[in-house]
Amino acid sequence: MGGEKLRELFGNGLPGAAGSAADSIKSLLPEGISAGEMGDWAKSSAELQKMWFEYVTDQAKSAAQNATKGKNPIDPAQWLMISQGMVKQFPTGAFDAQAKLAQDSLALWKGVFERFVAKATQSETSDSGASDNAGSAQLPLNDRRFSDPAWQEHPAFALLHQTYLMLTQYFQQSVRSLPGLDKEKRRQLEFAVTALSEAMSPDNFLLTNPVVMKRTVETRGQNLVRGMRHLITDLKRGQLTHTDPDAFTLGENLAATPGKVVYETNLFQLVQYSPSTKDVYEVPLIIFPPWINRFYILDLTPKKSFIKWAVDQGLTVFVVSWKSADETMADTVWDDYIRSQIEAIDHVRDRLQVPHVHAIGYCVAGTTLAATLALLARRDEADKVKSATFFTAQVDFEKSGELKHFIEDGHLEMIGNLSQKGYLDGRYLAATFNALRGKDLIWNYVVNNYLLGEEYPAFDLLHWNGDVTNLPAKWHNDYLRDLYRDNKLVVPDALSADGTPIDLTLVKTPSFVQAGRDDHIAPAESVWRITDHFSGPLEFLLAGSGHIAGVVNPPSAGKYQYWLGDSDAPSLKAYIESAEEHPGSWWPHWLGWLDSQDDVRVPATGKRKPGGRGDQVIEDAPGRYVQTR
Repeated sequence: MGGEKLRELFGNGLPGAAGSAADSIKSLLPEGISAGEMGDWAKSSAELQKMWFEYVTDQAKSAAQNATKGKNPIDPAQWLMISQGMVKQFPTGAFDAQAKLAQDSLALWKGVFERFVAKATQSETSDSGASDNAGSAQLPLNDRRFSDPAWQEHPAFALLHQTYLMLTQYFQQSVRSLPGLDKEKRRQLEFAVTALSEAMSPDNFLLTNPVVMKRTVETRGQNLVRGMRHLITDLKRGQLTHTDPDAFTLGENLAATPGKVVYETNLFQLVQYSPSTKDVYEVPLIIFPPWINRFYILDLTPKKSFIKWAVDQGLTVFVVSWKSADETMADTVWDDYIRSQIEAIDHVRDRLQVPHVHAIGYCVAGTTLAATLALLARRDEADKVKSATFFTAQVDFEKSGELKHFIEDGHLEMIGNLSQKGYLDGRYLAATFNALRGKDLIWNYVVNNYLLGEEYPAFDLLHWNGDVTNLPAKWHNDYLRDLYRDNKLVVPDALSADGTPIDLTLVKTPSFVQAGRDDHIAPAESVWRITDHFSGPLEFLLAGSGHIAGVVNPPSAGKYQYWLGDSDAPSLKAYIESAEEHPGSWWPHWLGWLDSQDDVRVPATGKRKPGGRGDQVIEDAPGRYVQTR
């Protein structure tokens, strides 16, 4: 029973039938195509050929010009292939469990086959009024990439994606069970297998994605024309586009909090924001964002802006806007960033005639802030910083997360080869971070942008994510080697800056440490370890979400949560066991902590209002540096 119905479902593509794979796909195509429709298809084909021919011709001209000038440019897309180098490290015999694979394959095929037999049987009995739940049986494996009904309705595509998911699980489990691997090597291989399996997913290809095939038929190929246009644009700029490039303008609907650039060097600009309250806290706040990104992650649209919110709470806010590296910064090292942090702190103190500041360090700038505090303590100048706040910042890199996949000698050598002008093109680093979440940040957009031909959304966070900065190559390599690989920062006096040895145990500055529960760049367990090294009062807070959303979570959004526990606990696990969950944003709690450090307020007059009478400033916020590519 159900044989004829099942054969219809498979399009006569069952084993032993005369059909082929092409027969299985025919059910997705229209019965007939008119002359007018053929014309539409021909037009789409011609457009695709024309765009590709123009792109290839343009690239050939550029290559010839570069060759004449002695240049040998490297396509940033090559950075996406870095994980392939990891696969070569698999020991011989890594995947020898063919018997188990064959057994699992038979079980999977049997499960999919039985589902469609049940569906066909139910279809035959439905006319007689019989009720049967067999047709609602779920496929054995689930993944949101294959949630569209098109993946479930046709046996060929159901079997295709189920087999893919089974093989992915099999190879991942093979890595986990390999004998003789140290923990770090196993993690690297797991990452490599995951990256490669994501790249080989059937939803990434036109002929194995039923959703794309249907869209192609419906639009008569115009989705592929739009997709080709997107692809060529991205190939030219050497970077995957995630959002509408014309939706945001700095100073208008992003980084729009009013302020002035009040100081600048060849490495940074210092932006001061205009007060929005009559009185302000006497102790100003200076924010050090990571130089691997643009500072306006903390000044997105007004509703999401941490900077605007802080100004509205009565804080006098300064932010450092780092310069994107160029050839003039080839010799820039960590000492220069530490000196810059001290220089910015001193300038704010002098400008407002105050003895100290509150400081925030985000990510790598938080790592540097910790070193700055240690250096100031060694010089008996610790009182320049009243308090320090750390957003997802690491000082102990033993458990530093997935970026450790990119610190072996071969990868460091590769970075050196990509940095022959003294700086690393920010597109490579963006590709690296995207590769850490390839399913969400690469292949999802390959399908949507290139295959389905969808238009880009207007998303401020994704716009910021694609607004890359270049890095000084010398310091970037030192950072990966000395901190990520060798973990020298937590060894007293193993590193020095500006001629002063660094010992984190000297830091007694009151500190507030925030970590993200789901952070894969600076894992919470790694951030927690700052509590093992500082010797002053410290409060630790665990926020919901990850590296960005865990920080950028305004109270008005009403999203996520945070946990407060015993900051003196012996481990993060013990902290979590003692912690109480609180709904919403953690920003107000942080402000309360800051207020407890010093609650004195003063009128928002004089140089508290940048650009006022007698105050010479350089330019309006957000300044030139954040707009330099």
